[in-house]
Amino acid sequence: MSSETIFSSKMSKLFLVLAAVLLLVGSRWEAEASDVLAVCVRNCAQCKKMYGEYFEGKLCAEACLKFKGELVPECTDMASIAPFLNNLV
Repeated sequence: MSSETIFSSKMSKLFLVLAAVLLLVGSRWEAEASDVLAVCVRNCAQCKKMYGEYFEGKLCAEACLKFKGELVPECTDMASIAPFLNNLV
């Protein structure tokens, strides 16, 4: 077997290992992204329960989807939920 063939075989194995690692990392990142999105929507539902008609739950959930869970609302943090509060007075 020539040294070129051995090198080619090692590169092929290395490529397969790297592809497998990238596949695992990519699928884990996707799972984390969907987890964050689920937390975002769940928090919107919780805030709706807490604030009732003063809180725009649908608008909050739509924002979660639009921003892919990047801005997770916390019901006790007025800055994070201010865009979803309405003024019924």
